[in-house]
Amino acid sequence: MLSLNYREARPIYEQVRDGLRHLVVTGALQAGDKLPSVRTLAASLAINPNTIQRAYEALETEGYLYTVAGKGSFAAPQTDVNQERRGTLLQQFDQAAAELLFLGMTASELAQRIQQAGQPAGKTPAWREVQEERA
Repeated sequence: MLSLNYREARPIYEQVRDGLRHLVVTGALQAGDKLPSVRTLAASLAINPNTIQRAYEALETEGYLYTVAGKGSFAAPQTDVNQERRGTLLQQFDQAAAELLFLGMTASELAQRIQQAGQPAGKTPAWREVQEERA
């Protein structure tokens, strides 16, 4: 489910948070899926339960999880885009794009990377299929 890199500079709770966020975003955890309890996940990763609790709380704040008292934590439906998270990511993207352009990457190379990130390997993105149908 999750793998941790103890040599990485990022704190463990951030690695757990990012790993769980990735599972929700990629659809590995569907809306309503129950997450392991804090104690269960902490035991399986051999880390302190407080670390898992901190990651769960951060994900709940970001809107990726919700908690039901006495029942546990569940993957939240992603029908509403979390505007704050989107804003944060766009700000990071703008900074990274500006630096890449400064380092000599062209705008077309950057656009190509974005296009590649939006399509699964070996598949044509849906918007391209629609464009091809119109032609």
